[in-house]
Amino acid sequence: MSNKPSKPHSRSSALVTLVLAVAVAAGVTAWLMAGGDRKPADGSAGDPALRLAAGARLYAEQCAACHGADLEGDANWRERKADGTMPAPPHDDSGHTWHHPDRFLVAYTKYGGAEVLRSMGIDAPSAMPAFGEQLSDAEIVSVLDFIKSHWSDRARIAQAKLTAEDLRNQ
Repeated sequence: MSNKPSKPHSRSSALVTLVLAVAVAAGVTAWLMAGGDRKPADGSAGDPALRLAAGARLYAEQCAACHGADLEGDANWRERKADGTMPAPPHDDSGHTWHHPDRFLVAYTKYGGAEVLRSMGIDAPSAMPAFGEQLSDAEIVSVLDFIKSHWSDRARIAQAKLTAEDLRNQ
C-alpha cells in the first residue's frame, strides 16, 4: 500500500463523469419510453426540449398541489402524519427523490406509493397516489426530466449512477 496521497479529481475528470451521467440518464429515459405502454399525445417523446416543457406543464397540473410549485414539498416532510403517511417531500436537492433510480421513480409515480412499498415487502400507508391512469409512461418520464432539471450536477450524477447500477442489477 502506498503512502502517496490520492490525487483529487481533475476538472476534466469531473466533466467526463458529468457527460457519462447525462448520457446514462438520456439512455434510461429512452429505454423507459421505448418500453412504455402509451406515448404522450403531444408528440414530445422525441424532442428533449418539448419533453421538458411537457414535464413542467404536467408537474404544475398533477404534482405541484402536494409537492409545491417550486418543488419545495411540505414543511415537515420528514414527520409522519397522524394517519401514518409521510408528507410530500421536496423534489429539489434537499429531498430524497434523487436518491432513487429511475425505475423506482417511474413505478412510484405510476402505481402509487403504497403499491410499490407493498411490492418491496413494506406494509406502510402512503399518500402518493397512482398516476398510471392519468399519465403515460412517457409523460411520467417527462415530469421526472423536469424535476431532474432542477437538481445540482452532484445530485444528477449521483442519481444517474444509481440508475445505471439498477439497470445492471435487473
